[in-house]
Amino acid sequence: MVHKRNKRGATSTAVSQLRIIGGKWRGRKLSFTPAEGLRPTADRVRETLFNWLAPDLRGARCLDLYCGSGALGLEALSRGAVHCDFVDTNTANVRQITAHLNVLQGLDRANCHAVDADTFLATAQRPWDIVFIDPPFGRGLAGGVCNTLQDRGLLRSAALLYLETGLQEAPPLLPASWVLHRDKTAGGVSYRLYHCPSN
Repeated sequence: MVHKRNKRGATSTAVSQLRIIGGKWRGRKLSFTPAEGLRPTADRVRETLFNWLAPDLRGARCLDLYCGSGALGLEALSRGAVHCDFVDTNTANVRQITAHLNVLQGLDRANCHAVDADTFLATAQRPWDIVFIDPPFGRGLAGGVCNTLQDRGLLRSAALLYLETGLQEAPPLLPASWVLHRDKTAGGVSYRLYHCPSN
């Protein structure tokens, strides 16, 4: 989180900006207030990821789990995804994403959920084509939600799942049927794209 101190020593939170890289909303800059642990996916990582996803985005239903600033889901909607569910426990993050969608006139293509990932997945009904998982680093959260997605049938038969973790973290234990499609590192981040065939 970025802080500035005023003359009396009080701390104020600086406003950051998120830039949409491609698609219908290309170049739009969206302001958000940084929160503890909020770590929007870097522009160059998003550029690489969405090059990988380009053939599969149009018409896709997406899930942005641990969405934070909403960078991945907003980029997907901009590039032709038909719907995205944004999920985060931080209600301020969810409110900001809702406000961004309102400005972009994209509210009809999204649902925003201020709830933890496990609770959301426990009651989810419709499967997704593309899932983005970028959990807080170092907490071992990725493996559990990935296995829940598979076990509850929440992934379409040719689904793709993007996973972002800290470079020093051990890869999570994932469903045996998943196939690593692409992977790269950038700075302190390791990011991977998986094909997720049905059992």
